[in-house]
Amino acid sequence: MAQAQATHNTITLKGSTKIVTEFFAYAVNSILYQRGIYPPDNFEQRKQYGLSIMVSTDTGLTDYLSTVLEQMSDWLVRGELQKMVLVITSSETKETLERWTFDLQTDKSVVDGRSAPEKSDKEITSEIQAIIRQITASVTFLPLLNDACTFDLLVYTDAASSVPTEWEDSDPRFIQNAADVKLRSFTTKVHKVDALVSYRADDD
Repeated sequence: MAQAQATHNTITLKGSTKIVTEFFAYAVNSILYQRGIYPPDNFEQRKQYGLSIMVSTDTGLTDYLSTVLEQMSDWLVRGELQKMVLVITSSETKETLERWTFDLQTDKSVVDGRSAPEKSDKEITSEIQAIIRQITASVTFLPLLNDACTFDLLVYTDAASSVPTEWEDSDPRFIQNAADVKLRSFTTKVHKVDALVSYRADDD
């Protein structure tokens, strides 16, 4: 029984990659819903992490996210992904209004096959749950987005990473006069994700 428990808690590189990729998918969907980037009737409720999370039913959006996340998963398993940033921009002024940053640290010893860390599924789920709850609560502290907005995903990788030809270079899309709110983090012991949201502070 003790041996079975130990096996269950061992986090593999592929297993961690799946957990992180899935988290990114739900986090992006949740942000887009909570910040009103797409109409509410374009989302449906799904149970995940013991929570009800709104997930897009828009075919164009789901296809786009699937393509991006598939590439990110490839970088994750190679230990090359550094950061994902969801940028919310005013459609009218093109000004960056919010930046949701997810910094990633990878234990290179796992990528190299030199270690196999252990952590329970329950602990990981609890940590992810806390971040999703903060995203859901973000409407209570983030300024109202009065403009119609669009979003982009910026992905940062190691300099030596192979990047698909259809991907474009982008500037960091920083916010003028930004205020930051640090969110929770979670770790699989292979990958650690730190979350932060930056928004345009009032000029006064």
